[in-house]
This record gives sequence, C-alpha cells and structure tokens, in this order.
Amino acid sequence: MSGIQLKQQLIMNVLSALARLPFCALYCLSDAIAWVLVHLLRYRHKVISDNLQRSFPEMTVAQRRQLQRQYYHHMADVIVETIKLLHITEQDLNEHIEFTNPSFVEQLAEDGRSIVAFLGHYGNWEWMQDICRHYNRPTYTCEIYQPLRDDAMNEVMHCIRSRWDTTLIPSKQAMRHLLRLNNEGTQFLCGFIADQRPKGVQRHWTTFLHQDTAYVTGGEDIGKHIHAHFVYLDVEKTSRGHYRLTFQELQPTDEDFKQPYPYTIAFLRKMEQRITAQPAYWLWSHKRWKYKKK
Repeated sequence: MSGIQLKQQLIMNVLSALARLPFCALYCLSDAIAWVLVHLLRYRHKVISDNLQRSFPEMTVAQRRQLQRQYYHHMADVIVETIKLLHITEQDLNEHIEFTNPSFVEQLAEDGRSIVAFLGHYGNWEWMQDICRHYNRPTYTCEIYQPLRDDAMNEVMHCIRSRWDTTLIPSKQAMRHLLRLNNEGTQFLCGFIADQRPKGVQRHWTTFLHQDTAYVTGGEDIGKHIHAHFVYLDVEKTSRGHYRLTFQELQPTDEDFKQPYPYTIAFLRKMEQRITAQPAYWLWSHKRWKYKKK
C-alpha cells in the first residue's frame, strides 16, 4: 500500500466513524469546531471581514461582526454535514432536505434537451447531489468539480461526493466529456457551481455585491453548444441542518442579452438576492475578489 493509499484509508476510517454519529452529536462537534475557527485559528478572519465590509457597506461594524460569527458556525455545520454523507440514509436526507419542485426538471426534459444547472457555494452545496433521487429524467446527472491538490483528500472527497448516482467530472475535462455525451444522444442534468473566482487571463466582469466581479463562463459556453436549458438551483436554509431546494428557470432580461453571457448574469443576480436575504450561509472565506478590474 502506497503512502497516499495509507493516508486515504486512515482519513476514511476516522471520517466513517464520525459519520455514524447521530446529528445531535455531530452538531455538538460542530460547535467545538466553530470555537476553534473563531478563537484559536481565527480562520481567514481578515478575508471574511474584508469581504463582508465591501459587500455590506450599509451594515454597522457590530452587525458585520455578528454576521461573521454566524458564518463560522455555519461553516462548521457544513464540515460535519459533509462528513455525514458517508453514512447518511435516504430517510435522513428526506428529513433534512425539502425539494419543492422535482417535476419541473422532468417537464423541461420532455423536449430531449439537456439541462445546465447553476448553483453557488451556498448552504451546504455538498448535499446538493441529493437532487438526482427526485426525478427520473434526465437519467444522467453529473457535477463539475475542481480536484484537490492533496491526492489522498481528493479521493476521500470523491467518495463523499459520489455517494448517490452522480457522475463527477473534473473541470478540465468538462467540455470534452459533456460534448461527447451530447453527441452520443445522452440527455443529462449537469451542475455547475458558478460563483467562484475564474481562472485564466481572459475575464468577463459584472457588478456583484457592490463590487466589480469576474465570473466563470464554462457552464454557459457548454450549454450554448448543446442548446441546453439553463436553470438555477435556489437553496434556502430553513433551520440548522435543514434546506429547501427550488429549481428556477433562468430568464435573462433584454439588458442581460446585451452581455456575452446573459444566463450567467441572470444566475448571479439570483445568487445575489439569496445571499442578501440570508448572508451568513455563503462562502465568505473564499478570496472571491482576488482579481481587480483594470
């Protein structure tokens, strides 16, 4: 057994043991993790506070500090909820996730076109693979992901993310893989987490949370090639560990169509509305605005 395999097995053994704990015990662990993140590690404290200050300039300092504390607690919940995926049951998911309109997907799929689903790092995005249990068509569900640099952790996360009938596609292979599926006549629903910072030097810009923001275009590039439907998966956190999911068809405005990527702009607008409504549950520790518009 190689060093990577040994490390992977060790991590899986520890996480599998934790995943067997009931939710009440996991949330006690989450409270402890949040305390460590806030008081010992001060995890990305400046990144989070700067992001909140620029995104919510109308808030007082006290309000932003409270929001930052709420974010740390939510982030700790996401960690333990993600671990729970290793041994979560369908009954658990049914109790914790409300999917309001699964028939919407099947209605869109009736014309045989594939579906590109935009979502963000909001709520617990690792739980969103659950959607594939709620519709029969398309029969092929996939998710674009960015492989981790640590090989052992990458394999662990691959195992967690593929618990249900979802195919994981590395981002660098996405275009080729999805075009091949389309050419073979395979109808699919593919999820793109499209609120992250783009890579590469050619960037497109919009205003998002009061800031010039570069955005990724891969989902719309692929969707246009295959004449796909574009939808947004709205995630609402209703209480601790409970989420409400709703698919919404993206309908860009006339002003959006003046931009090169109108569906991505429409998605970002919906994402902004969700963040503004429940700001503590977005990924504020990400260096979203690392690049500045020249």
